[in-house]
Amino acid sequence: MKIAAEPITELKLAGITKRFPGILACNNVSLQVARGEVLALVGENGAGKSTLMNILAGLYQPDAGTITVNGQEVRFHTPNDAYDRGIGMVHQNFMLVPNMTVTENVALGLKKLHKFMNLDLKEARRRIIEVSEHHELPVNPDAYIWQLSVGEQQRVELVKTLCFGAQLLILDEPTSALTPQETDDLIDRLKRMTAELSIIFISHKLNEVKALSDRVAILRHGAVVFNGQTADHSPADLAALMTGREIHLPRNEGMELGREVILKAEGLKVRGDRGHLALDGLDLELHAGEILGLAGVSGNGQRELAEAFTGLRPVEGGTVTFLGQDMTRRNPAAMIAAGLGYIPEDRHHEGIVPRFSVKENLILKDFHTAKFSWSVVLRQGGIRRNGDELKTAYDIRCASTAAAGGSLSGGNIQKVILARELAREPKALIAVYPTRGVDMGAQEFIHAQLLTRRREGGGILLISEELEEIMNLSDRIAVIYKGRILKVLSSLEATRERLGLLMAGVADE
Repeated sequence: MKIAAEPITELKLAGITKRFPGILACNNVSLQVARGEVLALVGENGAGKSTLMNILAGLYQPDAGTITVNGQEVRFHTPNDAYDRGIGMVHQNFMLVPNMTVTENVALGLKKLHKFMNLDLKEARRRIIEVSEHHELPVNPDAYIWQLSVGEQQRVELVKTLCFGAQLLILDEPTSALTPQETDDLIDRLKRMTAELSIIFISHKLNEVKALSDRVAILRHGAVVFNGQTADHSPADLAALMTGREIHLPRNEGMELGREVILKAEGLKVRGDRGHLALDGLDLELHAGEILGLAGVSGNGQRELAEAFTGLRPVEGGTVTFLGQDMTRRNPAAMIAAGLGYIPEDRHHEGIVPRFSVKENLILKDFHTAKFSWSVVLRQGGIRRNGDELKTAYDIRCASTAAAGGSLSGGNIQKVILARELAREPKALIAVYPTRGVDMGAQEFIHAQLLTRRREGGGILLISEELEEIMNLSDRIAVIYKGRILKVLSSLEATRERLGLLMAGVADE
């Protein structure tokens, strides 16, 4: 793959239109980006942001409109065409092969044809080291992708795109998997990178939009409804422009908690994917009618804890108790039957079956019940009615519940998972990053649903790296560090500064 020789001084999109069956995804969109500029592209889930950028990256073809680079009209039939002109995209859903190393993933795009079609791993490794050092984006070239945290994989995607010679970076929710500290660090690095390249920054986090971008374009229902200077508008202004109404994120009012312990870990020891003890003697209690926030820097055992509670990861030591019963080595089916709900970290691969329809994804845990099946025959009428009811109740935006689950936007996939789990009225719910990558309107809705479940007496373990989310919703906040709970604070005791120190391992006496 060759690196673009001509610097990109200006990129223009004019009248871009894209239709899918039943959906007008992009409606006559016109934008431009100058060299060294950061353009933020914001809008609700399903507003057309990713579709528009997939057109610019060569993954989709527009039905109408033109793309010009430095005044010359171009047409990208493949991502390779876009890279050849210096345009690269870091997708929200990573384009990485899990069972290959970082070097091998980069080499797939940098491959040179030798006599036996071998990948040039030496050149790929050299390029990775050169780019990561130049842009201060540390990655381990020899690590397997499956061994890396979501945040580390995001960094690999960024380095990979730069290795391919991108001069205009399209970043689709680049901070959705990062901690607040990692986010601040990435924004600082991106600001420095604008001395050499331009950035189109897709994000739902309006504080980050304000911190990084020079201009902001807002899409609503596939059309540009605002395009102007970021500095002229507050986050609240931008949120109102996105949704057409004011957004008010609900807060936990701190009503009386239930005292019954419904989910408990004692001395829990669980190994991570690399064989180390990711949880090393962890103790934790979740009560009925409370939201217990779990705060921590990514990679300190959050995923392993969620998977141990749900029966997805074997427990090496200690116990898991659910509703007074020892469930330490029970499988996921037993945990589901006992009344445990789970919103997983990876919604695309663990939360839904992308090829199944929306209505089928909504019954994944209950398809065998009398409501949805008779013997071995599915009751299609009941499945359809359930899908339509949940689509309306949870504002799932899709043309039909017969549409493939994987065709929905990220925020609407999250609503499908939330609807499936909450409709079952779980006694306890493990919610891992429930609002990652969703717009503020969807955040408002999801937070309200979690608080409703709390008022109904359900216990919720909220695992999030968004401190504001944890502080707004939680009754108590537990800080995890190196596989142990460092401290549990009441919501009244918790401050950003105190939580930040605890997340860094500074014991609070």
